[in-house]
Amino acid sequence: MLRRLTRPFWILLALVFLFEAWLWGHLAPLVAWIVDRLAWRELKARVAAAIEHLSPYPTLLVFLVPVVLLLPLKFLGLWMLAHGSWAGAMATLALAKVAGMGVTAFIFDVTRPKLMQLAWFARFYALVMRGLAWAHALVDPVKAEIKAWIAEHVAPLRQRLRKLFWMTKPGRAGRFFRHLARLRRRMRRREQAA
Repeated sequence: MLRRLTRPFWILLALVFLFEAWLWGHLAPLVAWIVDRLAWRELKARVAAAIEHLSPYPTLLVFLVPVVLLLPLKFLGLWMLAHGSWAGAMATLALAKVAGMGVTAFIFDVTRPKLMQLAWFARFYALVMRGLAWAHALVDPVKAEIKAWIAEHVAPLRQRLRKLFWMTKPGRAGRFFRHLARLRRRMRRREQAA
């Protein structure tokens, strides 16, 4: 009984975890693309070279820099939320989230070799990877069920709607409406005959 009640909570937790992983995976290439477009390659190379000369613990501080730099933006979002500016607060918090995840993903790629030298960080990283595997194992069957349901119920409806829209295109509309008029006449004849 308790397991049945806690399953939605665990699925929600897994979905949040998978969303964070998805955001991480999709923002890292985006930030790398932006860095490449803004001609910051030299800066990127300098940061990588500087990190290469650091020991693991100062590298950890470099990894935490985006969190500290974006903290005022998050506080601004919370202040806006407290003062009733919901849209501005959500936009500010979303911007802080996306920017933080993107920059952190970029810096993590650069700092990962040094950070993995820290035993506790390597254990924590392995724990996060196990958590990601757990989340996939929990959510993937539900996702498969939803896809199967969509394939069974929504796809045929979508095909019928596509055919209907195709039939109502300019040039086809005359034929479609003539067909409807024929169906209507048949229905009237059947009603009169009955």
